[in-house]
Amino acid sequence: MTTDSPAGKSPPPGKRADARRNRETVLAAAAEVFVTSGVDAPIRQIAARAGVGMATIYRHFPTRADLITAVYRHQIEACAEAGPNLLASADSPFDALREWIDLFVAFLVTKHGLADALQSDNDRFAALHDYFLDRLLPVCAELLEAAVEAGDIRPGTQPYELMRGIGNLCIGRDNDPRYDPRRLIALLLQGLRQPHAS
Repeated sequence: MTTDSPAGKSPPPGKRADARRNRETVLAAAAEVFVTSGVDAPIRQIAARAGVGMATIYRHFPTRADLITAVYRHQIEACAEAGPNLLASADSPFDALREWIDLFVAFLVTKHGLADALQSDNDRFAALHDYFLDRLLPVCAELLEAAVEAGDIRPGTQPYELMRGIGNLCIGRDNDPRYDPRRLIALLLQGLRQPHAS
């Protein structure tokens, strides 16, 4: 295990906490900047949004590919962790599913420009799609199953189908300000409901 401090000593806990906070701040800022400016946005723009120096960004993410990959993984993890929390706190499993889908759509929006990066020759991006499916499909499946068991939605919807359908509805959002995929996604969810579900 390598350390950043002299004589092989680990940095003190306060420094580690500061570094974690800086990293989280940079990831959040980069995600916001990617939405408005794409993944090729200048690093100085991300640093300004995060309120840190450019050296801080390069210390955590030596290359743009490192930063893009980390933002993507961070967004996946946030979306994955939200599923069980929503099931525990929402008024119904259907409400949990609907709120999770809102987060999922917001996640897809943060991918502005990421699709091109993922199709590049950079090996760092190669496993991200599998990671996306490995982390999010089980969460979607759990939410769907809970909503079916509660009688909120019809059985038979596969998590991959639902996620793929939502992803397809989000295509074109960046190019047409008149198009709001959330309206169609709301109709899609309404179509999943059991006739007696309110």
